[in-house]
Amino acid sequence: MSIRNKSDLKSYQSKRDFTRTAEPKNNQIKREKKTNKKFVIQKHEASHLHYDFRLQIGNVLASWAVPKGMPLKVGEKRLAIMTEDHPLSYATFEGTIPQGEYGGGTVMVWDHGTFKNIKKEKNKPVSLKQSLANGQIEVELAGSKLHGRFALIKYNKKEKNEENNKWLLIKMHDQPGTLRCQTNQRSALTGRTMSQIKKESSIKG
Repeated sequence: MSIRNKSDLKSYQSKRDFTRTAEPKNNQIKREKKTNKKFVIQKHEASHLHYDFRLQIGNVLASWAVPKGMPLKVGEKRLAIMTEDHPLSYATFEGTIPQGEYGGGTVMVWDHGTFKNIKKEKNKPVSLKQSLANGQIEVELAGSKLHGRFALIKYNKKEKNEENNKWLLIKMHDQPGTLRCQTNQRSALTGRTMSQIKKESSIKG
């Protein structure tokens, strides 16, 4: 079984020097017992600009790097590379990771909110953990920018090795009016731009 299926933060912690980065080390918030789980989409200006899509599964944020951003049109597909699990407290992280550190660059909370697990098989709900293990996740997002249904489907689902981290992120069909997207480039958390976040992080550093 992979590290991420164990909901283990050892991989996340081993990649970071917390004396240099302000990223959270652990789950510093209590897990909330709600049907609707948290999601966050973070714009990440690292060596290459990309978006990090994170879903609360168990007591961590399962995470995918999406180089071209979220698909917005029905049927649109994006490559999504699964990365290490992140702590739940990462959902509110915004700032600049120092250059030379893992993921060095500026991070913005581009969107955040809650989601519902909508995956079913034979009209029966499939748990998020089982969906992750099966390599097919279906969720309905309710964010400040995005409302709609999205699927994550793993390439070569029969391959169980840790290197098999390529997924497809797909915009699913919705009833009219359920997709609401604002393409503004300000933080959904603080209203700041990337340049403001970078400047303020530099002052604090």
